[in-house]
Amino acid sequence: MGKIIFYEGRNFQGKHYECSEDCSDTFRHFSCCNSIRIMGGYWVAYEKPNFMGYQYVMGRGEYPDFHHWMGFNNCIRSCQMFPPYRGAYKMRIYNRPEMSGHMMEFSEDCPNVFDRFHYRDIYSAHVMEGYWIFYEHPHYRGRQYFLRPGMYRACADWGCYNPMIGSFRRMRGSFM
Repeated sequence: MGKIIFYEGRNFQGKHYECSEDCSDTFRHFSCCNSIRIMGGYWVAYEKPNFMGYQYVMGRGEYPDFHHWMGFNNCIRSCQMFPPYRGAYKMRIYNRPEMSGHMMEFSEDCPNVFDRFHYRDIYSAHVMEGYWIFYEHPHYRGRQYFLRPGMYRACADWGCYNPMIGSFRRMRGSFM
């Protein structure tokens, strides 16, 4: 069973809130989040209510301040849990919207999209199997975008307004 604990203070201090299911608005439970402890499951925390805004993908572990989950600030307003995925991973990325242009299929992590794909921009994607995390910069740095199986016809479909993706990886046991 998954469980995430949000703390208002750094290093797991102060008021806290335990959660074991999706929460579309955390504001009624805490005003800011400066540390997180994940006891089980994989979680996507969002900067805004209703699963909007910056996304932070986290697995089991301790995050003593927002820098440890690559946060831009201490604002977490919603969260979703995703069960571990144990199947195959398969995804196609495209350099144009609507699944057009140059295409490449992946089943493994990619630390540098430009080195493998020869394009900096990913405008659309088709996730056929598994959960994936897109990162704004190479080597899994910068803003994160969580993708579950489905068709993403434009980068805005995964919450991005700039199609530049520097790296991506499969969401699995030790992705951080």
